[in-house]
Amino acid sequence: MAILENIRKRTTVLILIIGMALFAFVISGVFTGNDFGGGKVGSTIAEVNGEPIAREDFTEKLEQAQRQFGPSLSSTQLVNRVYDQEVRNTLFKQQFEKLGIGVESDQIVDFIKNTGYAQDPSFQDENGVFNPQVFKATIADWKETNPLLYDNWLQIEQSIMQSAKEQIYLNLIRAASGATLVEGQFDYKLANDKIDIQYVRVPYTSVPDSTVQVSKEEIAQYVKEHEEDFEQEKARDIRFVFFEEKPSLEDENNVTSAITALLGNTLEYAEERDATDTILGFRDTKDVAAFLDRNSDIKLDTIYKAKKDLPAVAADSIMALAIGEVYGSYRDGDYFKISKMIDRKNNGSVKASHILIAYEGAARANPDITRTKEEAEEEANRLFIEAKKEGVDFPTLARDNSDGPSAPRGGDLGYFQEGIMADAFNDFCFQNSVGSIGLVETDFGFHIIKIDDKQDVVQVATLAREIEPSEETVNAVFTDATKFEMAVTDAEAEAFSDIARESSHVVRPVNKIKEMDENLPGLGSQRSVVQWAFNEDTEVGDIKRFDLTNGYAVVQLTKKYKKGVMSVEDASATALPKIRKEKKAERIMAKASVSNLEDFATNHGVTVSTASSLTRKSPTIPGAGREPLVVGRAFALSQDQTSGLIKGETGVFMLKVTKREEAITLPNFSTFANTLTNQNRNVVNSRIYNALKEGADIEDNRATFY
Repeated sequence: MAILENIRKRTTVLILIIGMALFAFVISGVFTGNDFGGGKVGSTIAEVNGEPIAREDFTEKLEQAQRQFGPSLSSTQLVNRVYDQEVRNTLFKQQFEKLGIGVESDQIVDFIKNTGYAQDPSFQDENGVFNPQVFKATIADWKETNPLLYDNWLQIEQSIMQSAKEQIYLNLIRAASGATLVEGQFDYKLANDKIDIQYVRVPYTSVPDSTVQVSKEEIAQYVKEHEEDFEQEKARDIRFVFFEEKPSLEDENNVTSAITALLGNTLEYAEERDATDTILGFRDTKDVAAFLDRNSDIKLDTIYKAKKDLPAVAADSIMALAIGEVYGSYRDGDYFKISKMIDRKNNGSVKASHILIAYEGAARANPDITRTKEEAEEEANRLFIEAKKEGVDFPTLARDNSDGPSAPRGGDLGYFQEGIMADAFNDFCFQNSVGSIGLVETDFGFHIIKIDDKQDVVQVATLAREIEPSEETVNAVFTDATKFEMAVTDAEAEAFSDIARESSHVVRPVNKIKEMDENLPGLGSQRSVVQWAFNEDTEVGDIKRFDLTNGYAVVQLTKKYKKGVMSVEDASATALPKIRKEKKAERIMAKASVSNLEDFATNHGVTVSTASSLTRKSPTIPGAGREPLVVGRAFALSQDQTSGLIKGETGVFMLKVTKREEAITLPNFSTFANTLTNQNRNVVNSRIYNALKEGADIEDNRATFY
């Protein structure tokens, strides 16, 4: 009771403490962006037209993708892949709901028939054919006896249902993507109506850029009038100096000395026996494999190799070695090596071509082959006689007659060593000389073989040491990077390049980095650098050193770009040439108060040119380039009519139509209509998704988590 009385006396104090604790918790939630603080970012990867993509679901699908792709994709690539798929699924799902598109169980089964799942033996009958009843029974059995497999199937089924709905949705659009006969006729005329013209072109380059002044206000007005052309994503510019941990010349010399020292024998004193032992070096060792295990960064490779498989820098010298001789040291990439000849097989590699005549029932025979074995043997004998005739081109004979996969290559099988081919094929190749042609039979059919070349193969043991930076070199690189970092941090932001130049370091800029970029030119995959550049606390001019796997990068943020319309400064690179071209056109046209080609050409010091067989579908003028407006205006003129001045892509034009040729009228334009229909339907998949994406309101929060 005494305790309760004390609590009652301190009720006000306790309420105050609890209230402060709750307030602190709420404030913490606000600043950490969790759900209690009211922020959606804490729980959603993205929002698509107001519909959230939950972080928990996204993480689960990301883990599935990691299991599927393994190390073949980086973490960021996996995130982007799953994100793109989730956005696509959400956009299509919203369309399915609007149109009431759904799939029933029978539709799912029909869809599965045409997918790779139909090849799953679990869903096939005793004849190896997909059976809907077997499929349904298998799924029911998994549900009762294998919950893990059943849950996995439910995930697959969701994907199948999504694909089936997409197919229905896209088929509806394809059905409406045809072309009428009138459209076919119009397309035919675009390609086949032709005109010949005379024209004068005064190129914009005839007016020097330096004579055309463009003000900042004019650029701003141009951007305002063409905002859609100057939309930009959030982006960053950085510059960096890379301090690479690479071996110094002294490090390379030390590796060379170390590997050379292993070549000869050494003496070693054994104190317990009071005796001196001779330790055999690489040249004289009897157990090459054990020696390389102890002393080399590359172990013994017992495979026989042809000259082309040896290091290019030493192949000639190695092939000239006698058994037991050594060559080196020599540098091969990041290694210093000494190679020792262990064994040699003369003519141990054969290059051959063949013509395969297969028959029904032969191993791996194409199912379309119906000839009998007797018929195949007769055909093989005929081709064998043909192949042995003087002047016959064997590759052509193989291309025209062989049933083997090497037929497109003229029967060329490349080089191979003993034991690779079927026994009879192998024996002929290794028991006969170059140029020999023979006929042998194997399980695959009858082969007409031509031996094209033979090469020696050798077994080589290689003592190798990787060229790595020493501890002294690594420490020196660290010191250099630290000094540079301290110097640029203490200086003005603009001094970054000057300080680097004084220290003989190269500054590398990387512009317009996107928020989910990963690879940076000159640095490779450096997601941490991108995240730092987009961090809200990182300001323009800030500098940070990053520890990389092979050195250090001192990075400076140089510019931020906000999402939306570009600033005048950023837009000027694109807008300035367009405004300047417009002003040049006005200047050229103001100077030309003429009504014929000759006067226009004379006034501007150019000549009258001709162009023939121009079409609207390919509006290219020889000598002037692609000019769709000019060609279009030309088709609007009558024969012998002269145009006014036309602002083209590359200059100001005046032209005269000298000949018009109407396309021949066809009795039916269904072929052209069908072609247009196929073209329209072939692009439905990509264009529909892109249109849905462009018209959607998408809030992307990936960078917050990844």
